[in-house]
Amino acid sequence: MSGSDVVDEDPDEGVPVAGTADHEFAVRQARESDVAHVVRFTRDTWGDKHGDYMPDVFAEWVETDGPRQRTFVVDVDDGDDVAGVVQCVLLSDTEAWAQGMRVNPDYRGNSLSSPLSRAGFRWARERGAVVSRNMVFSWNVAGLGQSRGVGFDPATEFRWLRPEPDADADPALDVTADPDAAWAYWTRSEARDHLRGLALDAGEPWACSELTRADLRAAADRDGLFVVADGGTRGFTSLAYTYDRETEDGVAETWGVYHVAAWDDPDALSALTDAVARDAAERGIDATRILIPEGVRWVSDAAATRTPVSDEPDFVMAADLTDDALL
Repeated sequence: MSGSDVVDEDPDEGVPVAGTADHEFAVRQARESDVAHVVRFTRDTWGDKHGDYMPDVFAEWVETDGPRQRTFVVDVDDGDDVAGVVQCVLLSDTEAWAQGMRVNPDYRGNSLSSPLSRAGFRWARERGAVVSRNMVFSWNVAGLGQSRGVGFDPATEFRWLRPEPDADADPALDVTADPDAAWAYWTRSEARDHLRGLALDAGEPWACSELTRADLRAAADRDGLFVVADGGTRGFTSLAYTYDRETEDGVAETWGVYHVAAWDDPDALSALTDAVARDAAERGIDATRILIPEGVRWVSDAAATRTPVSDEPDFVMAADLTDDALL
């Protein structure tokens, strides 16, 4: 019986991993009693550089675990503490997403990330996934090393384009909503090659999956597809979802998140960002975020059009779940 089978049959029964003279460790499905432990050790994950979203989402992860999502922890001494956590989500029939990998500083040095990751890999493969991906901040060198150590390989890198909502924005080129034209452009684009076909997933926040024709048609159906059509198709972007959040000051704001943007030149990009800026204002969106490839051409095009872009790239890693050695 595999470790993930044990977890599936009895969430309270852990799969033992190497312990120490002072502690016993076991990988199992997360439960409500783990929430306080995880919130405690993730409050200051990266110090002053970036906040960690885990204290805000972990309780919901535990509550919503189901057929397409599983949250794992490393149990310490039969529930006394939590030494690590990761969540695995099925994004499609063949793609899994790993997120929230954290190891409690009190238990680092015990090689806990590998069995934790393997539990997620096994769970995903048993449900048909052939690849598992994750996202790591480019500055998070420790996280990059941890990902490589458990079996993730480099996949791609991207930044965030952030056009500001503007009701008066007026694209200088024609913008249509033709999903077939957008798909044909995407399949032959340099952006697709660089991104390995990946874009932001429409269902799981902060996750990347392969962009499909169906994604573009769904965006068109909700009036969220923007295709620059001037002497042929010259670029596109598409709305993946919107969400509401509160700022640190308690102010409510709405974000518009876009699958990806690809374009030919600065003029095409300018038309795209104007279309997005106008549409965002009409929808009552306060801020936008569009995934774009990391590279001098794409980032310099953003600079040339005076479109705000994130200061640093993010990296996507991928693990081949058909490799038995990872399990």
